Amino acid sequence: MNIATSKAPAPLLPDRFRKGAVVIAQLGQTLDGRIATVTGASKYINGTAALDHLHRLRAEVDAVIVGVGTAIADDPQLTVRRCEGAHPARVVIDPNGRVPASLGMFGDGEAEVLVVTRPGGDVPDGADRIEVEERDGALPPAAILAALRARGLARILLEGGADTLARFLDADAVDLLHILMAPMILGSGKAGLALAPVERLDQARRPQTRVHVFEDGDVLFTCDLRREWERDG
Repeated sequence: MNIATSKAPAPLLPDRFRKGAVVIAQLGQTLDGRIATVTGASKYINGTAALDHLHRLRAEVDAVIVGVGTAIADDPQLTVRRCEGAHPARVVIDPNGRVPASLGMFGDGEAEVLVVTRPGGDVPDGADRIEVEERDGALPPAAILAALRARGLARILLEGGADTLARFLDADAVDLLHILMAPMILGSGKAGLALAPVERLDQARRPQTRVHVFEDGDVLFTCDLRREWERDG
């Protein structure tokens, strides 16, 4: 594990992911693995350096994805504002037509907005429809990514929420996981990830990981899910 402490921006991507298709999942959490308080407060767990890093990631991708719950709770812009770079397309996964048309992204004109839904699902004005067939009551991550790639959107950033990230991680649909950990302990609240359980330690994933400590105390773990550390013994 490589650790760097620097005032400089953190490295974004391993060299082999600088071009071509890639799926990056980003998660900001506390030391005890919480992404929000028991009341849902989450802005801002991470500091300004982590926010800068997130916007730099957005500038590296074609599209940024959030689930409908995050879209409703946060009304996010999902644009690049804290660094130079083009805005990505904004994608909301909304199988059941829950997302309200009042969200700012549907009318701000900053970048394309896509809503991924099941066939016949409602989509607000101001968004393009992507239909994906349900499987076992959910929209399969692989099918979502295939539909986006068919539109030329091959470089993807998953920003949330925790349930959306977990579904993509459980489906082995993520190449890189960026965990931004704040030096904060909540003791309760919403957990960052709830993945499918494993029974034995040798079933756990051990991704090759780089660590960068930001000047304001946040720590970035860049986990390469396509390369694992060799296990001793």
